Amino acid sequence: MPTPTRRTVLVGTATAAALLTLPTRATAAEAAAAPRTYRWRTAAIGGTGFVTGILFHPTTPGLAYARTDIGGAYRWDEDTARWTPLTDHLGWDDWNLLGVEALAVDPAHPDRLYLALGTYAQSWAGNGAVLRSEDRGDTWRRTDLTVRLGANEDGRGTGERLLVDPRDSDTLWLGTRHDGLLKSTDRGATWAKDTGFPGTPTSTGQGVTLLLSAGRTVYAGWGDSDGTTPNLLRTTDGGTTWEPVPGQPTGTSAKVPVRAAHDPHTRALYVTYANAPGPNGQTDGSVHKLDTATGTWTDVTPATPQGTDTFGYGGVATTAHRPGTVVVSTNNRWSAGDTLYRSTDGGRTWVSLKDTAVLDVSETPYLTWGEAEPKFGWWIQAVAVDPYDCRNILHGTGATIYGTRDLRHFAPRIRGLEETSVQQLISPPTGTAHLISGNGDIGVLYHERLTASPARGLAANPVFGTATGLAQAAAKPSYVVRTGWGDHGNGAFSTDGGQTWTPFPSQPPLAKDAPGPVAVSADGSVLLWTFVHGDGTKYPAHRSADGGASWAEVATCPKGATPLADPADPTLFYAYDTDAGTLYASTDGGRTFTARATGLPSGDSQFQLAAAPQGSGDLWLSTKGNGLYRSTDGGATFTKSGSARAAYTLGFGKAAPGAGYPAIYLVGSTDSALTAVYRSDDQARSWARINDNAHQWGWTGRAITGDPRIHGRVYLATNGRGIQYGEPA
Repeated sequence: MPTPTRRTVLVGTATAAALLTLPTRATAAEAAAAPRTYRWRTAAIGGTGFVTGILFHPTTPGLAYARTDIGGAYRWDEDTARWTPLTDHLGWDDWNLLGVEALAVDPAHPDRLYLALGTYAQSWAGNGAVLRSEDRGDTWRRTDLTVRLGANEDGRGTGERLLVDPRDSDTLWLGTRHDGLLKSTDRGATWAKDTGFPGTPTSTGQGVTLLLSAGRTVYAGWGDSDGTTPNLLRTTDGGTTWEPVPGQPTGTSAKVPVRAAHDPHTRALYVTYANAPGPNGQTDGSVHKLDTATGTWTDVTPATPQGTDTFGYGGVATTAHRPGTVVVSTNNRWSAGDTLYRSTDGGRTWVSLKDTAVLDVSETPYLTWGEAEPKFGWWIQAVAVDPYDCRNILHGTGATIYGTRDLRHFAPRIRGLEETSVQQLISPPTGTAHLISGNGDIGVLYHERLTASPARGLAANPVFGTATGLAQAAAKPSYVVRTGWGDHGNGAFSTDGGQTWTPFPSQPPLAKDAPGPVAVSADGSVLLWTFVHGDGTKYPAHRSADGGASWAEVATCPKGATPLADPADPTLFYAYDTDAGTLYASTDGGRTFTARATGLPSGDSQFQLAAAPQGSGDLWLSTKGNGLYRSTDGGATFTKSGSARAAYTLGFGKAAPGAGYPAIYLVGSTDSALTAVYRSDDQARSWARINDNAHQWGWTGRAITGDPRIHGRVYLATNGRGIQYGEPA
């Protein structure tokens, strides 16, 4: 996904005008065009992803922010008890900026907010950026960096790596993974390397793990230490000189400084450590306290990892509301389970909050993960304590944010924050639910309502991690099948439209280690399952004509190809060989496949084939920048559509009033080069953009579908912002 040359233009957001960056190849008029006015909302699930940072504003009651590894940043509204997304304006070419490496607030200026963006630090991902706001994230100004950040890499739960200098609100510091410490003296508009900072980056890719001010002193954690050299540095002169903090702990349990918090009343600095940056791989850790007045260090570790109970420490937070109160989290503690430890005497004694916690996940039922009781959390590296209420505690996990106001009762405080990476979408023509989704990490969901998390939780029997396939029998919509990664089976079917599930009676041996997409014939009598390993290795498809009781290899189906059933003829299946650019078809219920159209675009496994829901043999092929192709003869021939410059994913919905063909929804580009969401009511002869500049959500090329019962409603899969659905305003 290359990043084009950029310029800055004034465009609108949901609430006001903002300075954003758009590709130079699209004019401002093209970018602003939205011929169809749509209202966009997020289908409620409730988090589902790793919340890597939470920050209460130190001087403004009720104001808090959260960051995620792939799903942007959010602001908490105490009055509505909801999180407001702040980065949905980032578009297709800025997909890498949906990961938030760090955030910072200015204690002296409550409306100022800063975000450091960049999901991956790899060469193919592009450089990071800093967003700066004067109105709590309603509008932004942006500075593109010359370095890469890594919000979805190891160490993403450390921090914060971004800091407003306590001596001067115009000065900001940004710790990077591979490029040392950056400094800005104009409130984030420009950045330069702090050449006096002593850290030398290594291949571990951690660099500066945290920045924190204590009085007029700035502390920096260094994650590339070998465990014997100092990893906590400080400056008292605005960065002119840096020195190791004297007396700091060393050894395996203090190898990586993960997070730090300062209690200004007691002048204590608390630092959590682990032997790895996390969230995975930590087996040892500790908590230490520095008396910044005397320079004395004290080991205040609540519990020491031992035997099979291995873990590190993650989050740490203090509160101005009650001096001496500190909360820390364990991390990667799979044996005994992660917890929060709380102390009210500066770390001399601790209480484990998990031991007495009462969890209520009724608002987000998927958090039971198919078990009797929910978990208190895992990957807990984000902890925040309200500076105005020491009992108001938030902790982020790998799936949600839990909150308590009485230290005993915990519930997800997650409304408005949706981070799902969505893989497949089905909008059934009948039944209670208008949507069934296949997702990363949380399997398949049956959405009875779009405004509430699915009441059944994630599909069980068996429970999946990431779904790899989801299909519905076109002429028998009560029959739905799903495939995915799981420890207790990799395929299941439903006879009630996706409400309840039964595992396939058997599965091919390949299914355990290479579950791939699945298709079901129009009448539900035949299943086709293809297999793709995580490393990209493709294997032969398998066919079942007895509901999964037995399977036979289909040698003539192209390996790894996503199978597609004809919606009208139960004997017809299709498969597109993306390696050769050839469309294959089966006329005997998937037993054998033969080549039809050849010479089509090739070389990309993400090309997608779709079938129009009415009639037989009406196929649409999305080939990214190669455009959109259509066949009306079952794949014997294809014609390129002149109306779409690029096509990434395509779906169908109810036809417009008076129209005889389904509405088509497209993520791609049409007469302009702007990648966006479009609708056509005339078989792709013309298109209208239906999203706007405030609603772009980064990369959206996985799946899209219209609603077969409601004209104009569309469901869109995002990679980290859940399911977006739009309707004409």
